[in-house]
Amino acid sequence: MITATTRVGVVGAGAMGRGIAQVAAAAGHPVVLADARPAAAAGAREAIAHALASLVAKGKLAADRRESILARITTADTTADVRAPGAALSALAPCGLVIEAIVEDLDAKRGLFAQLAAVAAPDAVLATNTSSLSVAAMAAGCPSPERIIGLHFFNPPPVLPLVEVVPWAGTDPDVAEACVALMTVWGKTAVQCSDTPGFIVNRVARPFYGEALRIAEEGFASFATIDWAMRTIGGFRMGPFELMDFIGNDVNFAVTQAIYTGFFHEPRFRPSLTQQRLVAAGWLGRKSGRGYYEYHEGAVPPVPVMDERLGATIVERIRAMLINEAVEAVRLGVASAEDIDLAMQQGVNYPRGLLAWCDELGAGRVLETIESLHAEYHEERYRPSPLLRRAARHGIRFRR
Repeated sequence: MITATTRVGVVGAGAMGRGIAQVAAAAGHPVVLADARPAAAAGAREAIAHALASLVAKGKLAADRRESILARITTADTTADVRAPGAALSALAPCGLVIEAIVEDLDAKRGLFAQLAAVAAPDAVLATNTSSLSVAAMAAGCPSPERIIGLHFFNPPPVLPLVEVVPWAGTDPDVAEACVALMTVWGKTAVQCSDTPGFIVNRVARPFYGEALRIAEEGFASFATIDWAMRTIGGFRMGPFELMDFIGNDVNFAVTQAIYTGFFHEPRFRPSLTQQRLVAAGWLGRKSGRGYYEYHEGAVPPVPVMDERLGATIVERIRAMLINEAVEAVRLGVASAEDIDLAMQQGVNYPRGLLAWCDELGAGRVLETIESLHAEYHEERYRPSPLLRRAARHGIRFRR
């Protein structure tokens, strides 16, 4: 199984792949960083060297430690004759753990796993860094599928502590246990969750964006007012619209679509027409210079309506929807209440765990908010979790 000296392979030298490679090398593992794009892996290693040099300059890393981390990272160009995948990925053959961080496309990932299975040792663990795709679908048809697992890091991997460990139904329990232990050794906070769309964070966080969009679409409050309320009154580090602009509206919309489709068009996850139109227009957020806000030089930020009563109503509505989703995730066995709270705090910097928040507010208050929305709109998106009803009726607390 995986040990402190296991050679780690990382396929995909983008921001996620090079970040994972840096984390593994910093933990003492020899690392092979591979990419199909010519010179991409070498370029990623240079980017790692630059990031480490910056830490040295700031006094956060010793110069000799920087050199030892870099010395453990070798690169491989996987570009080769597609008829000979074994040759293309042969540099990864000695690796006891291979983590793929390629494009978020199921067919591409399945094809890669089939190739990796042909060259990796029979007991090598093959992991995917997918944020929302089915781990089971990647394992299907792959030799020794019991060694395939999800290891979802958050961007940037060297900074954010959370890793979602996602075994599918056929993953060997020893593999899952070893991966949780390894992530802990790497200095990460590992939470284990079931192989369902969005795992913990991307699933539970949907109402943060979706309900904010609904409030804005109704004309109840502006983007800036909603962001102000969630920051100032709700205690969130960023409001939903500034966060969507930071993530990229194309990325956020794609995740929402994937989860909506993955749950067979569950109304709670329905995408927003507003966001669809922004993506169609190319208003992707900070990276395009315009999204919900403008980012060009001289742009004047919109002024929020700083009405405490209005802001409290906005927070109450979005918070209740977030808590309802967290409670539903507990009910359906996605993860434990403790791991869900930990994931939302360390993965997306929520001010407190949603289930602990539910205990503090009282399940009855949260249920009342959800039921009032359901009574007003008569939409299934405002359907309270049966477990929330049970908690309100019997005084159940989620965090003991």
